[in-house]
Amino acid sequence: MAEGRSRENWNRTASVMALLANVNRDPKKHRPYGASDFHPYAPEDRPAPKTKDLSILKAVFVDGKAGRKEA
Repeated sequence: MAEGRSRENWNRTASVMALLANVNRDPKKHRPYGASDFHPYAPEDRPAPKTKDLSILKAVFVDGKAGRKEA
């Protein structure tokens, strides 16, 4: 429960911080801020890794080989 309360408090604080930053920013120099820019618990947006060779995935999930490549 303590973590949930902390997250809720940070949701509110991050929103206020984003509002203040957007009011005082120069629109020509910086993009608009969002609450996630100031929220320490917000998940980071990471792009999914891209692979061109799907044979690795097939070997692991279809053939049941634990990450071993066939020679």
